[in-house]
Formats: sequence, structure tokens, C-alpha cells
Amino acid sequence: MTIPAVIDVDLIKRIIPHRYPFLLVDKVRDIDPFVAATGIKNVTFNEPHFQGHFPATPIMPGVTIIEAMAQTAAVMVGISMDMVDKNLLVYFMAIDSAKFRRKVVPGDVLEMRVTVTRGKPGGKVWKFRGEATVEGEMACECEFTAMMDLPK
Repeated sequence: MTIPAVIDVDLIKRIIPHRYPFLLVDKVRDIDPFVAATGIKNVTFNEPHFQGHFPATPIMPGVTIIEAMAQTAAVMVGISMDMVDKNLLVYFMAIDSAKFRRKVVPGDVLEMRVTVTRGKPGGKVWKFRGEATVEGEMACECEFTAMMDLPK
């Protein structure tokens, strides 16, 4: 399979099961199969978490930033393993060393670089390092582990 230069939201939905309101990545680019990728999230005021976090000062919750990085990683692994239309499920196993450095607010473009630190083609357990930035400024960094539930 040839990996596209940019994976749009339509193809993302064919790789991972997430849907509104929990699909948190708009496109994935710069894919180095089984190694790294960059996800893009256009943060808009219309997202449901801003109703309560916080109504007068909307800030994207840190856990949703980490989730967006994890979805980016799942798309990268899914496209690398040719999992389009194959019902790949992904489960968090651990989140480590999470640090938040700046607020992410409506109007920001969140750029998430994820790198594989452990995992192999066909493997179930993968570990990643993620960095999320806005205009080159670090917003969040962490390490996370996920299990790829591969269809039989």
C-alpha cells in the first residue's frame, strides 16, 4: 500500500473508530511508517468540552490533547499496517511524564508529533513519545502506551 502524503478526516475515520464528539485529529501528515507522524487539530469554539471547560475562558482539556496525540499515533500505526476498513481498536495502557506548558484555546492549530519508542509491525503493544505545539510553542509533552486490538 502506498501511504498518502496527507491523511484527511475521511481516511482517518476508516482507520480508527472515533467519531464526533471524540474524533480529535483533523489530518495526519509527515508519516514515516512505524516510526513517526504529525497530526493536526484545528481547535474551534464549537467543541463540546468548551461548554464546561471553562465557559468564560475556554481551554482545551489536557486529557483531550493527549487523546489527540494518541489518535495521531493510532492513525500512523493503522496506515503503516494497512488497517484501512479493518476495524482497528486502540486502548490506552499508560500515560507517563505528562507536562502541560501552555493553554490551547479556540483558534489554535495544535500540531502533534508522535514518535514510536517501542512497537513492531503486527505487534499489539506500542509505546510513543508525543509533543503537541501551537505555533512552535510547546503545549504538552508525554509518553504513552497503547494496545492495538487487531482484528482476527
